[in-house]
Amino acid sequence: MYNDEHNLYNYTYRKDGSELSHQRETVRPGGQSGPQGPVWEAKSVKKNRLGLKITALALSCALLGGAAGGGAVWAVSRYGGGNESEINVSSRPATQVALRDVDGKTAMSDAEVYAANVNSVVSIRTSATAGYNFYGQPVETASAGSGFVLSKDGYILTNYHVVKGAETVTVTMYNGDEFSAQYIGGEEDYDIAVIKVEAEDLQPVTLGDSGMLNVGDHVLAIGNPLGELTFSMSGGMVSCVDRAINVDGTPFNMIQTDTSINPGNSGGPLFNQYGEVIGIVSAKYSQSSNGTTVEGLGFAIPMNDVFSMVKDIMANGYVSNRAYLGITPQTLTEGTAAQFHYDVTSGVFINYVEPDSAADKAGLKMGDVITKVDDTDIKSVEDLNLAKKKYSAGDTAALEVYRPDGTVTVEITWGAAPKEDQAAQQQETQQYPGGGNNNSGSGNGGYYSPFEDLFRYFYR
Repeated sequence: MYNDEHNLYNYTYRKDGSELSHQRETVRPGGQSGPQGPVWEAKSVKKNRLGLKITALALSCALLGGAAGGGAVWAVSRYGGGNESEINVSSRPATQVALRDVDGKTAMSDAEVYAANVNSVVSIRTSATAGYNFYGQPVETASAGSGFVLSKDGYILTNYHVVKGAETVTVTMYNGDEFSAQYIGGEEDYDIAVIKVEAEDLQPVTLGDSGMLNVGDHVLAIGNPLGELTFSMSGGMVSCVDRAINVDGTPFNMIQTDTSINPGNSGGPLFNQYGEVIGIVSAKYSQSSNGTTVEGLGFAIPMNDVFSMVKDIMANGYVSNRAYLGITPQTLTEGTAAQFHYDVTSGVFINYVEPDSAADKAGLKMGDVITKVDDTDIKSVEDLNLAKKKYSAGDTAALEVYRPDGTVTVEITWGAAPKEDQAAQQQETQQYPGGGNNNSGSGNGGYYSPFEDLFRYFYR
C-alpha cells in the first residue's frame, strides 16, 4: 500500500502500512542530497557462496542467450553509477512490399493493394464563384474530392457532386504532377462523372465485379480525406450489399461498409482484396433522422451499376442509354385513392403520358397506377426510380398496372432519355455555380447540399 500520511513517495510492503524508521541519504545528479526513494524493507538472507556462484553463472548464460536470440542489448549506466539497465532492440529487417500486378486471381495484402493502386488514385480540387458579397465582389469557394484513373490517356472517374458547379477542376497525381481537368459528362441520378486530363501513359485501375461481393469481405478505400491527408488508405468490411438508401428523394443502390470515410473521400475507389475497384466511395451516414450520431456507416456505388454508363459518357459525353419511361409520376396517397375511389392506396399514379414515349407505346394512360415492375413492388416514385436504374434503353419489363376496371400486366420496352435532357444537365454542371457541393460544416465556405439533412457527401 502507499503510505501517504507523512511521506507520499515511500512504498512499504508492511502489512500494517507503517513507515520505515530510517531513510538512506543519497547524492542525486547535480550534487543534491535527499531521501532515496523508493525504499523497501528487505529480509536478511543467509550467506551461501556456492549458491551465489551458481546464480551468477545462470544469469550470465541467460544474458548471453538473450543477446544472441533477441537482438542487440544496450547497457545504459544510471546516473553514472555501476547499475545498468538493459534495452532489447529487435534486429528484424524491414518488410519489403512486393509490387504485384492486379490479375483478379491473386489475393493481396493491404500493403500490396496500396502499392499496386496508389498511382491510379487522384486528388481533385475544384473552385467556383458562389454569388457576390455586399460590395459586389465575387465569393470564391473551393472544395476537394477524390477520383481514379480509367485509361492511360487521362479519363478519370469521380462523383457527380464533386465536380458539379465547378469552374475549375485540378487533378493531382501521387507523384505530385498537376493537371487541369475537363468535364466530359455525368449522370446526377447515379452520382457519377467523368473528367479528363491531357496526359499519356497513366496507370489505370482494374475494375472488378461488384456482384461477387459478400457481406464480411475485406475492402479498402484510398482517397483524399479532409482535402489535406492525400492518398490515405482505410480498411474495413462489406456490411451489406444492395443497400437501398434515399437521398433527398433520389434512390441509390449502395455497398454499405464500415471503412472509414471522411470529407474528401468522395469519388475515390473502393477495392476488394484482389486490388480491383468494385465501388465508388460516395456517402457517409452521419446522423439518423432523430439526430442520433452514428459511426461506421459508409456507402459506395457498385461498379456493376454504372459501368455501362461510364463507357457511354466516355464515348458520347452523356448517358445515351439511360432507361426512360415518359410519364409524369406521382406517389399515390390514401387521399388521392379515396378521391378516385381506387381500391389500391399505394403505387405510382400517372398524371401525364408523353406522346410517342415508351409509356405511350405500351398503352399506359393518365390515371393508371403502377404497382410492380417485374418482381419489384412499387409503392412510391422513389421505388419506381430505383427499379428503373436496373434497366437500359431497349430492355423490356413487365409492369403491373391498376385500373378501375381491373389490374393488367403491360409489357414495355424502355426508351432512351431525350438528348436535350442530358445536354441541359451537362450545361447546369458546367455553368451553375454552387449547385450541389457542400463544405461539410468546415466553416471555410462552400456549397450547400440539399442532401445534408440525412447524408453528407464528402469533399471540403
